[in-house]
Amino acid sequence: MMLQAPKIYQVKITLNGIEPTVWRELRIPSDLFLHDFHKVIQTTMGWENGHLHQFMKNGRIFGFADDEPESRSDKFMDYTSIRVMDILKKDGETIRYLYDFGDYWMHEIILEAILEPDADVYYPICIDGARNCPPEDCGGPPGYQEMMKIFNHPGHPDREMLLEWLDEEWEPEEFDRELVNDLLMDDDFGCLPGME
Repeated sequence: MMLQAPKIYQVKITLNGIEPTVWRELRIPSDLFLHDFHKVIQTTMGWENGHLHQFMKNGRIFGFADDEPESRSDKFMDYTSIRVMDILKKDGETIRYLYDFGDYWMHEIILEAILEPDADVYYPICIDGARNCPPEDCGGPPGYQEMMKIFNHPGHPDREMLLEWLDEEWEPEEFDRELVNDLLMDDDFGCLPGME
C-alpha cells in the first residue's frame, strides 16, 4: 500500500483591526501540526514569538497546555497532536489565531483551496502578501493606529522618540516574500525561539 502525499491547503491570513490590511497567502501541507502552523504564522507575518497564542474555532480553543486554569477547560484542546486538516476540512472554512493576549492581535485564517502537492515546491510557501506586520508591544490595533499617526506626521513632537523605539529599517508598507520563504526553509520554519 502506497501512502498518499498530504493535500496542500492554500490559506489566507488577515490581521484584523488595522487598515490598510496586513495579509499573507500561504500554501501549507494539510497534515501540518497546529504548533508548527503557529511557527509558520509567526515567520510569515513577521512576529517575534514573544507572547502567548492560541487557535480558535466554533468555541473551541487550541493551544499549548500548561498549568493555567484555561488549559483545564473542556473547551481547551492541547494542539501538539492536532493537524490543520483536523479543524479545516473544506474551502471557505475559517479559524482564528490570537497572538499576544495583551495586545490582542487577532488573525482570521480562511481555507481558500485544497490542492494537489507539486513535487518541485517546498512547503510551506508564502505565495503573496501585503504590508509589514506591526511592531511587537505597540498596544494592539488601537496603539498601532496611534503610532501610525505619529509615524506619518514628520512634524509630530513624538516622532523622533518613536523612530528611536522602532527598528530603523521598519517600513509599514514593506513585505519581503522572498526573505519569508528563505526563513520558512530553516529549522522551526524560521520562527524565533519563544513562547510555545
